[in-house]
Amino acid sequence: MTEKKNVRVEHEGAISIVTIDRPERLNALDVNVLLELEATFKALASREETRVVILTGEGKAFVAGADIAAMTQMSTGEAEEFAATGHRVFSEIERFRCPVIAAVNGFALGGGCELALACDFIHASSKAKLGLPEVTLGLIPGFGGTQRLPRRVGPGIARELIYSGEMIDAQEALRIGLVNKVHEPDELLPNVKKLAETIATRGPIAVATAKSAIREGADRPLPEANAIEVRSFGELFRSEDMREGTRAFVEKRKPNFTGR
Repeated sequence: MTEKKNVRVEHEGAISIVTIDRPERLNALDVNVLLELEATFKALASREETRVVILTGEGKAFVAGADIAAMTQMSTGEAEEFAATGHRVFSEIERFRCPVIAAVNGFALGGGCELALACDFIHASSKAKLGLPEVTLGLIPGFGGTQRLPRRVGPGIARELIYSGEMIDAQEALRIGLVNKVHEPDELLPNVKKLAETIATRGPIAVATAKSAIREGADRPLPEANAIEVRSFGELFRSEDMREGTRAFVEKRKPNFTGR
């Protein structure tokens, strides 16, 4: 891959907006799109100014799913390689150094729902439709849906959604805890940007450390997870940002965080 054709990146100060730009295919994920996403997040990892990433889709879909046409002729080995590529890319997003917010502007089905689940949390348009319809094709989710969805909404609801393959609307997604908030379509990106701007004003090392602690502790017994928090809390006392933040509080002024 020599150039990005399906992924667009815009920077607005500390916020980077990544848009999957393949509207003629409803932003469907094929290998090329996945590799472009991977390259995009690897490049963003070294952009020190970026403190929050917003991930969205162009047109009426966030991502309508994996590219089914590209899958029809795959062998077992090719299918496993395709799934492994998706897992690798989505893990890159999940482990990205700063928060990644999914702004789901339309269809987020199959691989699109799985991509949103790899983000820290999801805000959705009132017109969004979400789901994992793979069983309607004789398949199962292949990019982490069987694992991330139960962790997000609980195993019972996840099983129902995966076994039935049914789509749900944004309000139902909000009710079950799949999305954090629902916005009118023209307010989705502006409102997500406002939230991103708020997060970007916080101590970037602290936010990144909180993200890491949540992720590392999620599947561990509580005493082990709490030990991760204790260690992470202590490590922040090495940072200049911690000194600046506490001094600013005592001095009744806004902190000037530098990410050091």
